[in-house]
Parts: sequence; structure tokens; C-alpha cells
Amino acid sequence: MLSKLPSVDRLIKHPASQALVAAHGAVLVTEQARVLLAELRQTLLGEQPPASVPEEAGLAQALAARCMQRLAPRMRRVLNLTGTVIHTNLGRAVLPQAAVDHITAMMAGPNNLEYDLASGSRGDRDSIVEGLLCEITGAEAATVVNNNAAAVLLTIAALARDREVVVSRGELVEIGGAFRMPDVMASAGAQMVEVGTTNRTHLADYERAITPATALLMKVHTSNYAVQGFTSAVSEAELAPLARAKGVLLATDLGSGSLIDMGQYGLPKEPTPQQMLAAGCDVVTFSGDKLLGGPQAGLIVGSKEAVTRIRKFPMKRALRLSKLPLAALEATLTLYLQPDLLTRDLPTLRWLTRPRDTVAATAQGLLAPFQQALAPRYSVQVVELSSQIGSGSLPVDRLPSAGLAIAPVLSGKRGAGTALEALATALRGLPLPIIGRIDDDRLLLDCRCVDDVAPVLAQLPHLKAVFA
Repeated sequence: MLSKLPSVDRLIKHPASQALVAAHGAVLVTEQARVLLAELRQTLLGEQPPASVPEEAGLAQALAARCMQRLAPRMRRVLNLTGTVIHTNLGRAVLPQAAVDHITAMMAGPNNLEYDLASGSRGDRDSIVEGLLCEITGAEAATVVNNNAAAVLLTIAALARDREVVVSRGELVEIGGAFRMPDVMASAGAQMVEVGTTNRTHLADYERAITPATALLMKVHTSNYAVQGFTSAVSEAELAPLARAKGVLLATDLGSGSLIDMGQYGLPKEPTPQQMLAAGCDVVTFSGDKLLGGPQAGLIVGSKEAVTRIRKFPMKRALRLSKLPLAALEATLTLYLQPDLLTRDLPTLRWLTRPRDTVAATAQGLLAPFQQALAPRYSVQVVELSSQIGSGSLPVDRLPSAGLAIAPVLSGKRGAGTALEALATALRGLPLPIIGRIDDDRLLLDCRCVDDVAPVLAQLPHLKAVFA
């Protein structure tokens, strides 16, 4: 039967394969043809060979499928129905359309990334967003790097390398990816001085710790966990006079970094860079892809003297933003100049502020189509749910929400887990994957982040075919 397999050259010369060569080039198609034929030979030589060899037309069709699979991107768009608005594993904040449009325009040709159009001389890429950041936050100066971990690392390295940084024990946090504050201090070349206890730190603790070797007092906003009960912490406003009196700098890391008062929308309050600068901080660092609603970036705002030192530190070049996230960040920050339109134009804020009744109406519109697609194996109903903000932001707070609860229809209690895993796998395997969560013997699809039901509905014929 091996003799019935065509050679690579013969398979490539088939008319259907020639169409592939025209579309994808000879190198890719030839390589995939070699792999396809090699796999077929192994199958024919195996213990259970097929009864016949595919015709050349069938092989050409299989070759086309292999080429498409090889060229398919690993990064794919998905539908987030997990109930977590800013989902770390699903790319955190979704960019506003203004940012997507600006990226497309700027990446399609040359741009003035480091070119001053007024003078015709070399420019500074920080200038693209520095003015916006200063206007929005009230800072004297600003710079940006590729994420907030980098912002913290660079700040400590530039301002306190080979010197001491005083930080409360209650703020020695670990965030995603085993990013620990003590490790950051060591990597930045600073000596960490811990003060206070896990649950209580006082102003006098900081004051006793300051020595001639101290360069920086560091505050870290514990946005990804909460300590309750017998606690005490020192605010930036309390620390600022001490820092000035002792001649040291004060920096605070806000992590999620909202640029607006979340309380005005009925959401839990988060400290803002504006508040921290007004309280007397010399440097404030925060993320671009969390509550701000933009691309991954680490934003550093503060006094001109401190930010200038940070910007000139050699490590800055290794951590700088490229043109793509800079374009996205500029467009996102520009939206903040129209704050009354943010809940319309910024997806993150739009989803966070969506009323439960609106979410429930979306779920109700999806109920019948899902019932039709999954009957008779699964039952579907609309239920009240609790969403969360996500990415370490306000971890103990929940948002009233709604969605679909899907449960397997079984004669007994056994097999529910297997049936739910099969459904979750099928949802992930759709042309546009739907990501939900399994909880309490149900697969939950939270509709908070669904702006348009059309993309969801378009997946249901594929889902129905899986369970036919």
C-alpha cells in the first residue's frame, strides 16, 4: 500500500495543491506535504493500517487543512462570560475602539514615535503621553514602562539603589506570577527595611527606621487581598510630612490604579494617583491594563525631580514601551478628557457599571437559543450571579449580576462533573470560544461583559452540532 502514496512532488503538482502554493507559498506547502505523507506512512506500517489509501484529491484536501492549521494564530479572541471583568488570563482590560483605531492607523506606516514635528529634530517617546498624564493626575512629570512591575522595579532602582527602602510588613505583597515585593527590592539593588507587623504599623515605626542610609519610604496598596479586624496602617498623607522632614522620598504603588473616583458609579472606592500626589507622594506607580482600561503599561507620575531621575536611569531603556502600546495608551488616556462619556466609550468601566437588570435582560435573550442548542442533555435557566472586578482589584467586593446556569440532565447524581467538563470543553472549542465557569454542579455564563448577543448566538449552531 505504501507504493500507492504519491511523492511529495506529485502531491504538490495536484491542481488543488497548486492553489495552496499560490496562496501560501511553496516552502510552507511542501513542508506540510512532507509531514502529511510521513504520518501516512507510519499509519500504513502500524499494527492496524487502514483498508485503503486516500485518493490524491483527498490528500490535497488534507494538505489544505494542515496548512490552515499551521497558519492559525495561537492568540485568539474569546467571549468572556466568566463574571470576572478584568480577567488576567483573558488579557485583562479590553481596549476601547478609539485605541484599536489609533493602533491600526499608527502601525500601518511610519509615525513620529521619537520625532519632533515642530522642530524637525529627535523627540522623546515619553512626550506622547506625558502631557496627558500630567493633565489628568496633576503630576509635574510622568514616564511609562512596559508594566507596573517594571515601574516599581525602576522606581526603586533609580531612587534607592545601594540604599535603604522602608516598607510596612503588612504591605510585602505577592501578586500574580510570584512577583514579590522583597524580591523586587533585591533585584533593584536596594536594602529593604521592614517595619511594623503584619496587621498593624504606626507612624513611629517608620520614624524609628529612618537612618542616613534611607532613601525611600515605600507604600504598597494591597489591592489583591484584604486584612480585616485589629489593623492599623499609615496613610500617604501621614507619611509625607515625615519624609520631607527627614529628607527622603515617598513612593506609593497603587497597582490597579483607577484614574477616576469609582465611588461616583456606586463601585467600591480605590485610591487614585491624583489623591496620592495631593497627599504629598513624590512618585506614584500604577497599571495601564486594569481599572484604567488601557493596554499593558506601567505608569509613573510624580515630581519633576524624581521622575527625571527615573527617566535617566539606564534600566529605563530596557523597560520602555514600544510604539504599539504607546498608541493604545495615548488613545485611552484621551478618553479621560471626556469623563462624562467614559461609561460609554471605555469597555472596562461600561461593564463594571452595567446594572443587574440590564445584564439579566441580556441573559434572558440568550435563554431560549441555549435551551434549543443543548436540549435534551442540559437544562438552562437565568439566575442571579455575582461578578468580580478581577486582576487583583477589590478582591472581596462583588457586583450584582445575572447569567445562564446550565446543568446536565441525568437520571442520577453520578456523571455531573464529566458532563459539565464536556460542555466546557465544547464551549472552548467553538470558532469563537465561550469561556464560563463551573460552580456548584452548574456551568455558569455571566452576561455582564456581553455588549452584543450576536457573536454568542452565532456559535450556537456549532455547539448544537457537537451534542447532536
